[in-house]
Amino acid sequence: MLDRLSGPLHLALAAGAAWLLASSPWLHMYRSLPRPAGFINLGHLALGLVALLLVLVYIAICSQGGRWRLYFPWLAGTMGAVGSDVVGIARGRMPTVEGGGLFAMIEGLLLLTLLAAGFTGAAWLVLQGTDAAMAWCDVHVVLARCFGGLMLAHLAAVSVHVLDFVRD
Repeated sequence: MLDRLSGPLHLALAAGAAWLLASSPWLHMYRSLPRPAGFINLGHLALGLVALLLVLVYIAICSQGGRWRLYFPWLAGTMGAVGSDVVGIARGRMPTVEGGGLFAMIEGLLLLTLLAAGFTGAAWLVLQGTDAAMAWCDVHVVLARCFGGLMLAHLAAVSVHVLDFVRD
């Protein structure tokens, strides 16, 4: 049953994460949630908390049956496929999509940064009004930017794969 949720969950996370990234420049939450909070701030909070829960479920789905080794090869000690893909790129070859490697590792890092950004955002919310909230805010912003960069890398990898698929 969880495998059937994978596609819709991926789409929901992608759309939600895109909105979270797009709305972030208009946020006005620093030390605490402003009063009145407004649609953008409240929407970002609500969607961020939902995304935190959904990414936990999605990581569980992606990790079933030992597939975690594909997405997190550094944990499994199997970085060989990633190294082969990097060498292949240097030689003008496109990395493979199946069986792990660079693209799967990018997806795993993307999931982990979304999880970490969600966790730090939740911590920022819980600690609002305190000095610690500002520290969590700073970490949250860094992780969100890392997530944005990995999202771009993921989109580039998907685009290259789709172009290669159409070309054949």
